Amino acid sequence: MNDLSNKGPVAKPLPHDAALLHVTGKARYIDDIPMPVDCLHLAFGTSPIAKGRIQSMDLSEVKASKGVVAVLTADDLPFTNDVSPSIHDEPLLSDGTVNHVGQPVFLVVATGHNLARAAAKKGKIDYVEETPILTMDEAMAANSRFEDGPRIYTKGDPAAAIDAAPRSVKGTFEIGGQEHFYLEGQAALALPQEGCDMLVSSSTQHPTEIQHKVAEAIGLPMHAVRVETRRMGGGFGGKESQGNALAVSCAIAARHTGKPCKMRYDRDDDMIITGKRHEFRITYRAGFDNDGQLLGVEFHHMTRCGWAQDLSLPVADRAMLHADNAYAIPAIRIESHRLKTNTQSATAYRGFGGPQGMVGIERVMDHIAHDLGLDPVELRKRNYYDAPNNRVRADNTTPYGMEVTDFELHGMTDQLLETSDYAARKAEIAEWNKGQSRLKRGIAFSPVKFGISFTLTHLNQAGALVHVYQDGSVHLNHGGTEMGQGLFQKVAQVAASRFGVGMDVIKITATDTAKVPNTSATAASSGSDLNGMAVKAACDTIRDRMAEFLSERHQCDAKAVKFEDGQVIIGDDVMTFEEAASQCYQGRISLSSTGYYKTPKVKWDRIKGQGRPFFYFSYGAAITEVVVDQLTGENRILRTDILHDAGASLNPDLDIGQVEGAYVQGTGWLTTEELVWDDKGSLRTHAPSTYKIPACSDRPDVFNVDLWDGRNPEDTIYRSKAVGEPPFNLGISTFLALSDAVSAFGDAYPALDAPATAEQVYTTIRRVRDGV
Repeated sequence: MNDLSNKGPVAKPLPHDAALLHVTGKARYIDDIPMPVDCLHLAFGTSPIAKGRIQSMDLSEVKASKGVVAVLTADDLPFTNDVSPSIHDEPLLSDGTVNHVGQPVFLVVATGHNLARAAAKKGKIDYVEETPILTMDEAMAANSRFEDGPRIYTKGDPAAAIDAAPRSVKGTFEIGGQEHFYLEGQAALALPQEGCDMLVSSSTQHPTEIQHKVAEAIGLPMHAVRVETRRMGGGFGGKESQGNALAVSCAIAARHTGKPCKMRYDRDDDMIITGKRHEFRITYRAGFDNDGQLLGVEFHHMTRCGWAQDLSLPVADRAMLHADNAYAIPAIRIESHRLKTNTQSATAYRGFGGPQGMVGIERVMDHIAHDLGLDPVELRKRNYYDAPNNRVRADNTTPYGMEVTDFELHGMTDQLLETSDYAARKAEIAEWNKGQSRLKRGIAFSPVKFGISFTLTHLNQAGALVHVYQDGSVHLNHGGTEMGQGLFQKVAQVAASRFGVGMDVIKITATDTAKVPNTSATAASSGSDLNGMAVKAACDTIRDRMAEFLSERHQCDAKAVKFEDGQVIIGDDVMTFEEAASQCYQGRISLSSTGYYKTPKVKWDRIKGQGRPFFYFSYGAAITEVVVDQLTGENRILRTDILHDAGASLNPDLDIGQVEGAYVQGTGWLTTEELVWDDKGSLRTHAPSTYKIPACSDRPDVFNVDLWDGRNPEDTIYRSKAVGEPPFNLGISTFLALSDAVSAFGDAYPALDAPATAEQVYTTIRRVRDGV
């Protein structure tokens, strides 16, 4: 009823709702919330070894330190000692064993942040040190893993297809992890309330999980714990489960002392304690014909998960689910090993395993193109889903049995090749390289097909709460969290459009478990999809009530009542939205409603590896040009052209901003961001001085980003598409461009590992040049 042909603010390129606050420094984060004068501060005492048992613990100097109010160990915890998001295998404080360097062993409660940190360093703990399992090879040898054996997805008979193929390639390559490096570190605070209730403010992507874990830890039902999150200074998946420890610690300490308690990690502590993106090793074997059409592919994934399960199983699953990327592969086998090691528990990171799986098949395509001497873009086009000249494809289904019915990449690829002038530039680069000995340029294309939905089906739901006040102002709340991506603005645009009002009328308040219960994490690129639809449902309920009441009063059909341009048009009568709201209030019409949405069509059996785990796919394509220096391995991105599919974008400016940032972050993962552990399990790259994220100077000199002019064939919010995670994978084009540049130094295939640091590029150039 009353479906809007005029979208109002939807699809307008409006600025971020907190943009002014961000640039003036007035945006309030957890550390900015004014605290009572008696607020206490927390810090962990952590393990200096990777594996062992606690033999004795002397915390007397810690307790005697200036400002210390309490020191808690596992024996002092009142109820559940667990902060795991999955299988209760991650104690808040060591239960007598330690499993990685940086694991929390005891908790200091003091009158100041620095006092707590200083006291935490004074613990005297004797350990019986054991030999840690640090590498994937060590884990495989010890059969140290999560799940009893490997997870395997199979389609057809790839071994037979590869063995019978006219040509084949094989290889192994390493894919490093990645530190989230959110600008705002992990932080939480807890304020004890009357009746033992607890109010928690947390920098988290998952307020309901914080609520659940805090309730467990202090022995109360969830209704006694309220969690509020106004905004995060970045998340990228690192605040999906990693914030549990801080929030739980604050609640336990607040219960113990009766005072507000606050905790934040310094950057070094944050990097040492928290999990990263999962490291992978991918071994592959692929068979193809002389035209480059794939006949069969085998993948062997090894995933370093760290000491606790966290979210490793669905991360590794999603890597398997994206092992085909954009290509219809008639026969494929993906074998995945989820390995347990004495390192930080790897966790969610933008793309959630999808990028690791996707870069695997892109490496295969790169290798095949090199083997055949075929243009890499042409090779990819021949193997696309729906490719008209793919003679060997049995069907248009993925390795997990989902039919691909919305494939957009044919048109997108052709458009990007034209707008980027790819063919002429590739020829010019080849000619330029002939005249150069020290410097070589490279250019590469990579496509993206990324599935949108939580693979754990029950998480695909969302709720909202909307109030219209008698003065026509609108208050809304939903379960999504704002981490800088512009979710709040997009959802506010939806509400304004449903009521036909301006953005100044709409107010979104902090995500609050007391307003919208049982929410899912803002993750899986589903924030706008889920919460936008929930808000739409709530707004439409209120709007329809208003239309029915006003139509009766004005003697017209309710379907003829229109809400647009800040007015309500009722037949021949026109009134402001404020006047309409006032009349409805005086007519005793409810102007408040909840809204609920659950994603349709998704059904997934992860054990069988069959079903429809995704509601739809988002697509993208990138072309990147680089230059490398053979004497140092130093490299630069010269130009990037991107065409990304956001469906019918809710806010083009916000979406383009997300694409730009995602590309740079994806490029950082595959080029400069190198995590290094020593042979004792200590993370050596735990600060900006040793861990290199991309800076402004690392962005492409020419950076062209456009949105594909399309719409979602599925019934999403205004036919838009998710844009959080998919464009991260566009950074793969940078990795492939470096490979192309390195290949200009010789004839051997440049088997780069990731991250392709300057050192990695330098040694690979030597190998290619020497024909190794």
